Amino acid sequence: MKKRILGKSGLEVSALGLGCMGMTGVYGPGTDRKDMIRLILDAYERGITMFDTAESYGPFLNEELVGEALQPIRDQVVIATKFGFDIDLATGTRKGGTNSRPEHIKAVADAALKRLRTDRIDLFYQHRVDPAVPIEDVAGAVKELIDAGKVKHFGMSEASVKTIRRAHAVQPLAAVQSEYSLFWREPELELLPALEELGIGFVPFSPLGAGFLTGSINEHTKFDAGDFRAHVPRFAPDAIKANLALVDIVKTVALKKGITPAQVALGWLLARKEWIVPIPGTTRLHRLEENIEATQVALDAGDIKEIDEATGAIQIQGARLPESVLKMAGL
Repeated sequence: MKKRILGKSGLEVSALGLGCMGMTGVYGPGTDRKDMIRLILDAYERGITMFDTAESYGPFLNEELVGEALQPIRDQVVIATKFGFDIDLATGTRKGGTNSRPEHIKAVADAALKRLRTDRIDLFYQHRVDPAVPIEDVAGAVKELIDAGKVKHFGMSEASVKTIRRAHAVQPLAAVQSEYSLFWREPELELLPALEELGIGFVPFSPLGAGFLTGSINEHTKFDAGDFRAHVPRFAPDAIKANLALVDIVKTVALKKGITPAQVALGWLLARKEWIVPIPGTTRLHRLEENIEATQVALDAGDIKEIDEATGAIQIQGARLPESVLKMAGL
């Protein structure tokens, strides 16, 4: 697989990473641990070198899974994890809200190192901005972790451009992670131009619109009660029905190119900028292979223009996340 460098950080990763969040039950019932370890290793064997997790996925279960899977090949991969939610480090109990106090960040890092079975975190994201803690203090705490050798690179997730600039001035950011896909294009307005200016890489999560852009979801789809999409406005039946116009466009291009809708969506993202590294998640080998093949997709300027013009005329229905979660983004 081709490699990409995240901004000016020098951090080289595979052009496509693997989002591991769904491997511990976010999309419904939990999966078999041994199967997921095998899938992570399958991803590595097929060229993926960046694996994304977080303390909040579980909590802790996802980091433990990723750590066990990657331990035999630790020096050949990049592990990205996150801090920032208020979680009891002894019990895993969620207290609600955020916690990016410097002492807590450092404690989270030490706990994550143990769960990940490693001596350093390659990319340490602030999962959500904590309005109670100046971002300069957050960046300073991560800088101290970098100086101590426990962390290699600093990242932020779902942060505003203003906050990113302030953090970057204290400790340069290697990457910013936010939702971005044909299903959610707001980052194009301010975020992407700012990242290009500052030399920061971009790691889109939900690059397939939480499965919507694969064409496997329609207004009759029933989500399990444990699936977060059951609580997302844009996945309500009426919204899905309206938003399927977007999928129809993707399917049209896919048919013309002889590829799948997922490969069109990922190929479109990869064509935007050389410093963009999507992290689609999956629990199935055939989906993993399908996603990886997207790195070989060649969408020309005509394809991109056709997609942009056709999708630009569609007004997406429904918020991308529940209101309570959206309130924590863009601070």
